[in-house]
Parts: sequence; structure tokens; C-alpha cells
Amino acid sequence: MNTLPLLKAELEAEYNTTQKFFAIFPEGKNDYAPHEKSMKMMALASHIAAIFAWPEIILNTEVLDFAKSDFMPPEAENGTQLKTFLDENFKTGIEALDKITEENLTGTWGLANDGHEIASWSKYGAIRHGLDQVTHHRAQLGVYYRLLNIDVPGSYGPSADDQSF
Repeated sequence: MNTLPLLKAELEAEYNTTQKFFAIFPEGKNDYAPHEKSMKMMALASHIAAIFAWPEIILNTEVLDFAKSDFMPPEAENGTQLKTFLDENFKTGIEALDKITEENLTGTWGLANDGHEIASWSKYGAIRHGLDQVTHHRAQLGVYYRLLNIDVPGSYGPSADDQSF
């Protein structure tokens, strides 16, 4: 089975849905968090945008060790920058997938902290995990929107806010 077209289609679908969420990102709410343990809203949204470039990182490295790497994705300062960041990262992710073959998805990739393994997947599994992370964190952003009385866009069908029946 050729999984590359499926991964690219899924990355594009998640990008299109994320664009709807970022189009209504509220200015002046970057530091909003619904709980002291929650990420601040702009940090959360920036993390979502950064995930779209993960295929490039995963396909070109064996591990991301947080303590031994200078990897630090930037945080957007406003909604316009957030949308640009999303667009650039999506382009990076799609271009990385365009350059490979199925065989490139079979190697392993992992997350570590100072040499201690946190998680490990096949490269395919790591990219799939990234797509799951987009879904998970975008749902969190939807909760933030709901708590701020911002209409929540539909993700995989209409939301309570965009139903017309």
C-alpha cells in the first residue's frame, strides 16, 4: 500500500481545518489560559502551527533530544504571524513528503531528553503521531474559544456554532 499520498492528503486536510481556527484567532488573548496548568493560547496555537513542519524534521533526523538540541520553534506574536507560520510550516511538511519514497518511512525516529528515550516510532508512526497532535491540540484551542464565547469552527463536520438546521 502506498501511504505517502494518504499522509499528504491528511496533512492537507488538517491544514485546511486549522486555517479556519487561525482565521478567527482573537487579538489581545495571547496569554489567555483556562487553567494555571494550561498552555497560554498563543503558545498552544504556535505549537499547532509548528507541528506541520514535523515531517521534515522526522525524515531528516533519527531523534530529537530536547536537552542536546537547539530546537526551539518560534511563537507567533499575533494572528497574522500565526497564519504565516502555519502556511510556511505546512509547505515545509508537504515538500518533505514530496521528496521521499515509501522506504523512507520505515526507519525509526524518537524523542529524548538528555539521552533518555521518551518515545520511539517508525518514521511513518512519528508523522502519524504528529497528525494526532494537531487534532488533539486544535481541540484544546476549540475549548479555549468556547470559554471565550468565540464560535468554534467545525473540524470533521459542523460544530454547534455552524450548524444550519
